[in-house]
Amino acid sequence: MKLRAALIAATAGLALAGAATASAATPPAPAQMSLNFVKFNVNDLEAMQAFYEKAFGFKVKKKLDFSTLTEVILTSGNGLDLALVKYKDNRVTQLGTAGGPIGFYLKDVVGAYQRAMAAGAKSQREPRPGAPLLVAFVLDPEGHEIELLDSE
Repeated sequence: MKLRAALIAATAGLALAGAATASAATPPAPAQMSLNFVKFNVNDLEAMQAFYEKAFGFKVKKKLDFSTLTEVILTSGNGLDLALVKYKDNRVTQLGTAGGPIGFYLKDVVGAYQRAMAAGAKSQREPRPGAPLLVAFVLDPEGHEIELLDSE
């Protein structure tokens, strides 16, 4: 009987220790978190900065210059920034197939599409008025996909 009680107590102790270790290994979720920026590695920092300024009205929020890279943080003033990064070792960046488009909700999809095209975008899908939801797709000068979606 004493042996059985000791085994039960030991088993319960191990189970409690395991539960404590598991909960200690998983940190609590952050109290408040928000998505603040999207970052693109680019080959021509100046040209890409100019594109996003001209096409979508972004403004420079901050420029960071490190020994290995330069980063320009652009803002639209709506809470989500776009960071453009150029590595100084002249590596060539290539787009992968895992990423989707960045998207903009707009009241004037046609106007935004026309501004993007005038700034050097490549059309993937023109706006189609009359569809249930007005949407257009363009590629920025380095091939990042941008979705323009009616906000109404």
